Amino acid sequence: MTPPIRAVLFDCDGVLVDSESLTFDLLAVDLAGHGLRMPRAEMEVQFLGGTMQGLYDKARALGADLPPSWVADFYEKLYAKLEQGTGLIDGVTEVLDRLDAAGIPYAVGSNGSDRKMGITLGQHPDILARFRGHLYSGQTLGCPKPDPGLWLHAAAALGADPAACVVVDDSPTGCLGAQRAGIRCFGLAEHDDGAALAAVGAEVIRSLREIPGKLGI
Repeated sequence: MTPPIRAVLFDCDGVLVDSESLTFDLLAVDLAGHGLRMPRAEMEVQFLGGTMQGLYDKARALGADLPPSWVADFYEKLYAKLEQGTGLIDGVTEVLDRLDAAGIPYAVGSNGSDRKMGITLGQHPDILARFRGHLYSGQTLGCPKPDPGLWLHAAAALGADPAACVVVDDSPTGCLGAQRAGIRCFGLAEHDDGAALAAVGAEVIRSLREIPGKLGI
């Protein structure tokens, strides 16, 4: 019998905030300027859910002529773009309302930087406040996904047994981290069939609005 869920652990980009499309738009232009042109779908396969340093290493291996300062430079460009306006993913407010009503706490586990989360979620202060400071960056903690340490840290911070948590992530990297942590995972696939998420053990959902029903709340 599946134990009742005691905490929900959310990814940030593409799960709470609609930042990934903005990021990939900027990335496509930037990489093309450094000699690497890739279709959007291929960029997502290669880079979705990783760290910026990992992206840098992969892009260089694929032929991009990136300078040593690229990670810091790109982050500054990205922060400026995100500050212009980053919306919420559909259903976020409603899902948090249902979790609050059920008394289920929640946290964020992201491979993005603390500053990035501050910029994107900071545009939605009512949402940001509801996480009560439980925003955790794999970069800051030194355990970016797919390292299970990020999700295990978030679960511990909420005082929840990993077996009684659920992760919500939209990348195979994040879902694999959940699998390695022994945490049930909902793989959010709004734009494809979710096969890559299912392949690493996630239960595929098409919308955040499916979550309350799956949790029975």
